[in-house]
Amino acid sequence: MSSTPPNELHRVVGLPGAVLVGLGSILGTGVFVSLGVAAGIAGNALLLAVVISAFVAACNAMSSAQLSAAHPVSGGTYEFGYRLLTPALGFTAGWMFLVAKSFSAATAALGFSGYLLRALAIDPAQWRVPVAIGAVALFTLLVLSGVRRSTLANTVIVSLTIVALGVFVLTGFRDAAGRANVAFTPFFAPGDASDTRPAFARVLEASALMFVAYAGYARITTMGEEIRDPRRVIPLAILGTLVIALAIYSLVAFVALGAFGATNLFEATRDAAAPLEASARHTDGPIIARVVAIGAITAMLGVLLNLILGLSRVALAMGRRSDLPPALARVSVGGSPTIAVAFVGLGVGALALLGDVRLTWSFSAFAVLVYYAITNLAAIRLAREDRMYPAWIAWAGLAACVSLAFFVEVRVWAIGLGIIAGGLAIRAICRATLARA
Repeated sequence: MSSTPPNELHRVVGLPGAVLVGLGSILGTGVFVSLGVAAGIAGNALLLAVVISAFVAACNAMSSAQLSAAHPVSGGTYEFGYRLLTPALGFTAGWMFLVAKSFSAATAALGFSGYLLRALAIDPAQWRVPVAIGAVALFTLLVLSGVRRSTLANTVIVSLTIVALGVFVLTGFRDAAGRANVAFTPFFAPGDASDTRPAFARVLEASALMFVAYAGYARITTMGEEIRDPRRVIPLAILGTLVIALAIYSLVAFVALGAFGATNLFEATRDAAAPLEASARHTDGPIIARVVAIGAITAMLGVLLNLILGLSRVALAMGRRSDLPPALARVSVGGSPTIAVAFVGLGVGALALLGDVRLTWSFSAFAVLVYYAITNLAAIRLAREDRMYPAWIAWAGLAACVSLAFFVEVRVWAIGLGIIAGGLAIRAICRATLARA
């Protein structure tokens, strides 16, 4: 008979599993879809955006690592904000995580659908949304089956993804390197010729969108109650995941831009949400394109799996405090927050109905930058004995997140501010209902 108290989760995930959770959340939408979205904004300067976003992600990763080591609980910055800042900021972090990653999950589902339909030679225009919603439903059921089974599936998915990306880079690198002098000139021209903004504004927006592509390590912090030896494992898993992702993004971006071009990447993303498959088909033919498509399909499913897993844990934590309905905090006999998982699955499925990967990814970018701004603010407030890194790292992360958040489209951050206000209103209603009960 288990000695785990009611509503508590089981510590079953070690360092390899934690790294794979992070990679499974990163190596999907970011590399297979968002590179094409960002290429349409920054052109060849996407390479610069990858570097800028990596710096911001590194600052945030170190803040997340020391916070998670000091407070190894499910809920991530939602819990850190409550403990180190104020309840309102803690709630805002949790709410923005749910919003950001729900939009990311919807993007992953749409990306999976686009690559699958392209591989099957079916027009994505008619079937992209229904197939995406079907994928969300399937993986919601998988997460409901328990974290052990989910982690095993994630290991298989990440392995297939890395093999596919390796094939893409190895087969395309020589062609990209040979064309580099021509392909990367002019460096700052936009991939979308209709975008006439200054180069710095486009690069910073692309940096904001690419930052989201690194943010999968947050799934590690949201599983704090399920990781063994969290003070040692969580920081190592976060930083290891980030280093591996940076290397992969840099190589894939170089090959895709050099061999296919920023404009073509943008158009392939807009039309079918499958830029790397189109790049591989153009450079190496249908066989490599099929390998890339298989890798993309498994990667998107990995992202979807890990996002539903992480989002449900944040919803559980918010339900425990009645910031969201308390029913979300219920844990089944098997150790899974069943109602929270179902709640997340329904939300992601609804967002997939938008059908526009640039729109869903942009909303995700704004919300996740707000989330990490609060993460860095909480890291600044850590006690000296809990601090693992210099305070300037958290200050740099805070400044970068606040700045980049307002380089996304005006309509996105304006609506995003409204979503924050709406979340605070929901919290007030839940608290008032609890007080009257």
